[in-house]
Amino acid sequence: MQERTIYITKFDFERLEELLAVAAEFSYRDRGDLEKLDEELQKGNVVDSMEVPPNVVTMNSRVRLLDVEKNQSMVYTLVFPKDADLDAGKLSVLSPIGTAIFGYSVGDVIEWQVPKGMRRIKIEQVLYQPEAAGDYHL
Repeated sequence: MQERTIYITKFDFERLEELLAVAAEFSYRDRGDLEKLDEELQKGNVVDSMEVPPNVVTMNSRVRLLDVEKNQSMVYTLVFPKDADLDAGKLSVLSPIGTAIFGYSVGDVIEWQVPKGMRRIKIEQVLYQPEAAGDYHL
């Protein structure tokens, strides 16, 4: 798989680093989900909220994804763990798919390990991105 550029807004980076810092107080090294998020944050390109491209998945973005193998579209909003609710289409950034899509762009295909095996997910469309809409506080 080709290495892609991951864009993370400074605002999202700081909030996710804080989440990891709190988790570290409770020995998160035993949690693969938190370790994966930390890895993604470390390889991300941190940018100001006004500089993130509008086709990038940021926190609170609503996106249309395609499961490549199943040819099935899904629509989710990427949220912090406390706001997650799959029935309402709110996907936690700590879920395997949430971590996988965070910071990537429309057209990217991400291969990611999930509990049932390897999945290939394509980011088809960013339906709403807070930064593109001028909602810098989300």
